[in-house]
Amino acid sequence: MHIGLIGGIGPAAQDYYTRQLIGHFSHAGVRLDLTTAHGDAPTLLANLAADRRAQQAAIFVHLTERLARAGAEFVAVTSIAGHFCRAEFAAASPLPVIDMIDVVARDVAARGVQKLGILGTRTVMASGFYGGITTARVLAPTDLDAVHAAYAAMATAGTVNAGQRQIFENAAEELMAKGAEAILLGGTDLALVFDAVTAPFPVIDCAALHAAVIARQAIGQAGPPSPAAA
Repeated sequence: MHIGLIGGIGPAAQDYYTRQLIGHFSHAGVRLDLTTAHGDAPTLLANLAADRRAQQAAIFVHLTERLARAGAEFVAVTSIAGHFCRAEFAAASPLPVIDMIDVVARDVAARGVQKLGILGTRTVMASGFYGGITTARVLAPTDLDAVHAAYAAMATAGTVNAGQRQIFENAAEELMAKGAEAILLGGTDLALVFDAVTAPFPVIDCAALHAAVIARQAIGQAGPPSPAAA
């Protein structure tokens, strides 16, 4: 199946998704058919801050129409922040949407964890992943503003600096000290900072989980990935 991605929000996340998908398709021995439309991180962040869900959903619908004309058979948004308008977008999208929040919620339930720390934008952290996780308590860091500012700057630039990295690491350590059993990477660009192999604590990589389900859908393999896939 032809995959449609809404990317560019931010650029590092788009690159991460593309690399993940290439890996899945290479492993399966299947040719990847992919088209990406640019979503623009500054516009998304401004709409997120003002809670302009209808406006952002309309942007996603317009981009999805372009993807459909290019031959895409379903669409996914490569941004956790971009899922703040997920209901509005899904209701109006001309293509089926693979929703990241649903994917991650299933994985968290399968893991059986009781407490999760979360990092990402202010809205993602304050809402506990948009309220999408119901099987575990979601803990947010104390200084939401500092983490949000560092994340927004990193996502827009597509790179992370030493100061931003320190903010994320300190926040993760605080959350683990509060009893979190794992850190949920509630921003797709956090793959620039943490990964499951080198992190000193368990990490749930939302973008990797989402990309795995997108690949399975396109290749024709039924069912969500196991928790070990993260």
